[in-house]
Amino acid sequence: MSSASNPLTHFDAQGQAHMVDVGAKAETHRVARASGRIRMLSATLALIQAGNAKKGDVLGVARIAAIQGAKRCSELIPLCHPLPITRVAVEFEIDAAANAVICTAQVETLGRTGVEMEALTAVQIGLLTIYDMCKAADRGMVMEQIRVLEKQGGKSGDWKAEV
Repeated sequence: MSSASNPLTHFDAQGQAHMVDVGAKAETHRVARASGRIRMLSATLALIQAGNAKKGDVLGVARIAAIQGAKRCSELIPLCHPLPITRVAVEFEIDAAANAVICTAQVETLGRTGVEMEALTAVQIGLLTIYDMCKAADRGMVMEQIRVLEKQGGKSGDWKAEV
């Protein structure tokens, strides 16, 4: 099974899972942005906005957790390469109309493979941290719309999600 006939690069010719060999690829500046959101009760969102959640500054802790998640991605996703991340930026936006918090993460590296998984992991860990810190007030929160928004660099070039 060549890579041309099988676009799933994490499987070898015998169909066994393996870590993709990126040794021959050039090191380039690579960037990925991902986002997702967590919907909640309006009262829960008010607690976050006021900074009155029982466990403290929800978004501050979630930001640190998201950064840590990006850095530890290869420990969580079995076939991800450990990457020398050069930058992680995490933003939170309150969407009051939807009773939601939107998390956006941008991850950068100078390396041989992209950082999409690191950006996605940052977003999900940030959202999970919000859930953990607010679950006493609202167990019905929903995480959704987690996706890559764009990626830059590498052999395959730049990519941007359609709306």
